[in-house]
Amino acid sequence: MAVTYETAVKTARMQAVVTQIDEGTGAGKLKIRDGSNNILATFTLADPCGTVSGAVLTFDFDPDISATAGANGTATNAIITDSDDETKISGLTVGVGTGDIQLDSTSTTSGQTVTITAGTITHAT
Repeated sequence: MAVTYETAVKTARMQAVVTQIDEGTGAGKLKIRDGSNNILATFTLADPCGTVSGAVLTFDFDPDISATAGANGTATNAIITDSDDETKISGLTVGVGTGDIQLDSTSTTSGQTVTITAGTITHAT
């Protein structure tokens, strides 16, 4: 039988995720990576990084946030670190209009502006 959490537990767990991301001396970071896990662009998150409602953490990307790409590549995944670069979340999906982290384009060229338009993480059942 699969483990199922009630909404209050999911909310508390997701709020703990926010606390971990915001830990450290400054705001957390979101790093967009290619299939070989090379970092294509690094974004500084808001502090706090987002809000939790029920089982969903919605990142504060309003207005959209941008960063300058540091490398050429195709974005396939993302990680989130705290301000001290300790990885807190890995394996995030990225895409245009889909994925945990939504970009304006998954193709990057060094020096290009990369924009995040939305991002959420949903707690598992």
